[in-house]
Amino acid sequence: QLQLVESGGGLVQPGGSLRLSCRASRASLDFYSIAWFRQAPGKEHESVLCSSNKWGDIYFKRSLQGRFLVSRDNAKNTVWLQLNNLEAEDTAVYFCGGEQGGSGAAYPSGYSYWGQGTQVIVSS
Repeated sequence: QLQLVESGGGLVQPGGSLRLSCRASRASLDFYSIAWFRQAPGKEHESVLCSSNKWGDIYFKRSLQGRFLVSRDNAKNTVWLQLNNLEAEDTAVYFCGGEQGGSGAAYPSGYSYWGQGTQVIVSS
């Protein structure tokens, strides 16, 4: 079964950048869609985007499309989420979810495999 591990979170000042990684093991990402979600304190999971192996990149929040960028290297079994020009409202735990094939779902139940999350704190 696919295993996912996120990394790259941390404390960053407003306007700063971070690059989050979602590294997969036990299966090849060639066959999986990987989505990024985030959960801010006291809030529900929020879908960010999906790197679909069928449909390409799907941005669920148009407001983030200019600041957040997704990339993947199946040879390295890794998907990255580049966060630019970060705002305090981006503070959250960021999770990656994986689904074999995948429809590019914008909801957590569309993904069977999850990492443990990585914390992003945007604060001055």
